[in-house]
Amino acid sequence: MKNYSKLILKMFEAFSIERWNDLIRPFDLVEMDKAAEKMVLAYIIGKFEEDAGHKINWNWMINASLFDLLKKIALCDIKAPVQDLIKAEYPAEFLRLNEWVLNQYKPYIEDKEFFSQFTIYIGQKAQSIPIPQEDLLTSRVYAAAHRYSTMRELQMLKLVNEQERYEKIEKELNASLAKYSELRGLQLLLTKQRPFEFLLKIEQLRFQRRWNQTPRVPYTSVLGHCFFVAAITTLLQKECGAEMCQKRIYNNFFSALFHDLPEAVTRDIISPVKQATDALPQIVKRIEDEIVGRELVPLMEDFYSAELMYWTSDEFENRILVDGKASAVTFEDLNKKYNSAEFSPVDGKLVRLADHLSALLEADISIKHGITSEHLQSGRSNMLKSHPRGTVINGIDSGVLFEEITA
Repeated sequence: MKNYSKLILKMFEAFSIERWNDLIRPFDLVEMDKAAEKMVLAYIIGKFEEDAGHKINWNWMINASLFDLLKKIALCDIKAPVQDLIKAEYPAEFLRLNEWVLNQYKPYIEDKEFFSQFTIYIGQKAQSIPIPQEDLLTSRVYAAAHRYSTMRELQMLKLVNEQERYEKIEKELNASLAKYSELRGLQLLLTKQRPFEFLLKIEQLRFQRRWNQTPRVPYTSVLGHCFFVAAITTLLQKECGAEMCQKRIYNNFFSALFHDLPEAVTRDIISPVKQATDALPQIVKRIEDEIVGRELVPLMEDFYSAELMYWTSDEFENRILVDGKASAVTFEDLNKKYNSAEFSPVDGKLVRLADHLSALLEADISIKHGITSEHLQSGRSNMLKSHPRGTVINGIDSGVLFEEITA
């Protein structure tokens, strides 16, 4: 069986990698949050392209988001413009640098196929391996999302920095974004139409801290947590022993990425409060659905709103979609009966496991850094108690996984 525990722990480092640390920052800007916003934007821009009749390779894009984050973790001290200069002026050294990045992850990635995909992607980024013709549009959507998410960060930083500090960067970003001006979704974002209003709501998750009642290191935002859960889900589904169809892989990643979307309009209600009474979880969920329907759905495009609502309704249930109606199913039935695009299968219980694992790491790593509290101690303890050895969730022994991750 493939084991991704070490890689998941390595990915957690992205919560500690600061961005724009040569400018005044009014709030924390870290790599995990950037990765999250980039994939939210990639989804929005990509759906516009699909609506226009073009094909998007979502699996390529999902892997790209993971591989870029891994590369950033390895090269966190080398700014992107410096890497670009090395690539342009010292191509041989740039190739050696990429080889060095790959070598850093050999101890963390036991899955040879996944490591091979990582190697190919690094080669594509270095332009030593061509991107397949059918994936060129996908790569353009992804690149546009990357650059626009950087621009969004700069737009927020501009409010507290002198113009001289950022005007050169802004000019370069505008020039790079102009290369993708044919993308309809990007056009609407740049001109602040409805997709921009939807993005503004989602960005609020970037400002909301998890475990807000206790000191903790590193701090994690709700949005960054969502991407981490999506990354964990993508890795764990490789361990569960099922050969998943492409639609299921796509659903699993994006349902995890958007699983806390309602908190953009309700804010984070911590688990102890949600569970204060027996009926409160259902009441909170019903209120969340009502507010989402009133405040978020009108900002979504018609060609993806139903999909987003499917992902965020009963988000932690294994489910399928038949004639527009969602139904809960077992993991066995997901594998044997419904593992095809026509049923739009989702491993919701795997997303829930990834959500729990993320919460466990958020508590455990802070405690190991020496920043602890009663909230963190009890949260860690309760999470471990709820996943004893032999607890199998969608093919994963969560007890063994949790023991490995906190060892």
